[in-house]
Amino acid sequence: MDAKVTWKTGLSFTGETGSGFQIPLGTAVDHGGDGSAPGPMEVVLVALGGCTAMDVISILEKKQQKVSGFEIKVHGDRAEAHPKVYTDITLEYIVTGTNLDPEAVKRAVELSETKYCSVNAMLKKTANVTTKVTLKEA
Repeated sequence: MDAKVTWKTGLSFTGETGSGFQIPLGTAVDHGGDGSAPGPMEVVLVALGGCTAMDVISILEKKQQKVSGFEIKVHGDRAEAHPKVYTDITLEYIVTGTNLDPEAVKRAVELSETKYCSVNAMLKKTANVTTKVTLKEA
């Protein structure tokens, strides 16, 4: 895989994936940026959420679960000292559907967490990653 980051102005950049997608990057006003784009560490949390979301939805479809809504809330706490890595990350899976099997949902999350999500595997080397599952009947 390849990517590149091109400087625009100040602390604003454009990231480009090897597959041609562009992602604006920046930093918050209180950190010297203009606040016009997410910072790299925010994007890491989005990448984690996206990685595990794809796993869980795919597994739930294979388990024939009737999911009508799905979201993951991701919260990260960072170290005080540089390089300010994530030390604790919480993922809350909110799954809405009809007659969802709680064990099937729990297993899908577990498989993503322990086997499939490469972003999670990387982050677990520096952060304590915890999960919470909330089921809602449609």
